[in-house]
Amino acid sequence: MNAVQPKQTILVVDDTPENIDLLCEVLGSEYRTRTAINGEKALKIAFSSAKPDLILLDIMMPGLSGYEVCRTLKENPDTRSIPVIFVTAMGEAQDEEKGLESGAVDYITKPISPPIVRARVKTHLALYDQKRELEHMVRLRTRDLEITRRQIIHRLGRASEFKDNETGNHILRMSFYSRLIGRAAGMSEESLDNLSCAAAMHDVGKIGIPDHIMLKRGELNEKEWEIIKKHPEIGAEIIGQHSDELLKTARIVAMTHHEKWDGSGYPLGLKGADIPLAGRIVAIADVFDALTSDRPYKQAWSVEDAVRQIEASGGTHFDPALIGPFKSVLPEIIKIKMEFAEDNGALPDLNATSEQFRLLFNA
Repeated sequence: MNAVQPKQTILVVDDTPENIDLLCEVLGSEYRTRTAINGEKALKIAFSSAKPDLILLDIMMPGLSGYEVCRTLKENPDTRSIPVIFVTAMGEAQDEEKGLESGAVDYITKPISPPIVRARVKTHLALYDQKRELEHMVRLRTRDLEITRRQIIHRLGRASEFKDNETGNHILRMSFYSRLIGRAAGMSEESLDNLSCAAAMHDVGKIGIPDHIMLKRGELNEKEWEIIKKHPEIGAEIIGQHSDELLKTARIVAMTHHEKWDGSGYPLGLKGADIPLAGRIVAIADVFDALTSDRPYKQAWSVEDAVRQIEASGGTHFDPALIGPFKSVLPEIIKIKMEFAEDNGALPDLNATSEQFRLLFNA
């Protein structure tokens, strides 16, 4: 048996009780009605958690006029889509024009015709329901596209691991480290989502470095080192120029994560705050993970030694203002380091959002 659908709510706004009673009588059998005798009370109801599905609004009222109420509703994103029908004794063409210009979807003159009121209300509620359903479908589709886009970026980032001795969960760990440091530095949740995803692309330019250099076991000579130092620019070229904030962040991270606070980094030799914040954060996350991980050419440092090295490099390699945020999230960083160590094979959700991240790490 189909569940009974709840009645839709109509807010009736009029300073004359008899007009309210009449409209409630006309609509009460099909809809749930709420009432307001002035514009201020109408706005309070409309801005509450129990928003109406449609508003029948008088124009001439003490205090706020119907025009002012309608404009206020349309200026607020939370109430903008609620359909408003003016029900008024003002029947001149210019009155109707002004009402529609203020954002109303329809205009009914008094004295009302009950069948017309019911028909107009039914039509605009149906259009509103259809609009909400379409918006819901668009949100779902947009979410699916966003998931796909982030998955592609993560997978491309992980592809660079096949050209490097930094295998395993390095990219995953430092992406989460970057999020933690960025959060402690005061970044917004949206920026953190972009940062942690973009961090996975930091070394994508290594795809363009010859294998005999990338996979060399011994020490690189000067010529080979100069070729290696081209990978930030190659990465930026792979990612390209985009208006999309995530891809813009990914390009910035790829290009600037080897810049140093004192200007001695590469490829651009940027100095201080000229280095974008995302690049400064990823630089700390990348170096910390490299220092505390085994490599063919070195053993892993202890966390304590790595932290001391990063502290000592504040003002030369790293932004000194980020050392405090980094140290403040060390317990969470260590938890991630243990959770996704090279030998346990654990893989987090590459598509983790801010909320999923907090749940995953109890952060």
